[in-house]
Amino acid sequence: MASVPTARHLARAKDLADARFADPLTVDDLAAAAGLSRAHFSRAFRRAYGAAPHTYLLTRRLERAATLLRNTDRSVTEICIAVGLSSLGSFTTSFTRTYGLSPTGYREAHPPASARAVIPMCVTRAYGRPLNRAQMKKSEPVASA
Repeated sequence: MASVPTARHLARAKDLADARFADPLTVDDLAAAAGLSRAHFSRAFRRAYGAAPHTYLLTRRLERAATLLRNTDRSVTEICIAVGLSSLGSFTTSFTRTYGLSPTGYREAHPPASARAVIPMCVTRAYGRPLNRAQMKKSEPVASA
């Protein structure tokens, strides 16, 4: 039976980290998914992807947090928990180190998606017009005699 290349085992662990970043994953969980010992997995993962497994997982979580900060109005605490981190202080420190701004500052520096939305002129004109007479007659109450 031919052996499976280590790169394929590492890809399984990387896929697990990408898919379940919000779950309480540990390096041991990722090593188990790869079918490698913790030490061998950590060395091979760093060599293959340029970052330690824990750092890679934290990066995925912070990327998702940045997306949520830009596109939702959820609180920083809710986002911290949603991305799988349990300490707001550690989240803020890691986020600030990575993005150069605190989570709140990052949100303020990136206006919400609604501010960037482009509405086509045809839609603006259609909804900006006064109602035509037929529609106004339907909504006007009938006076009783």
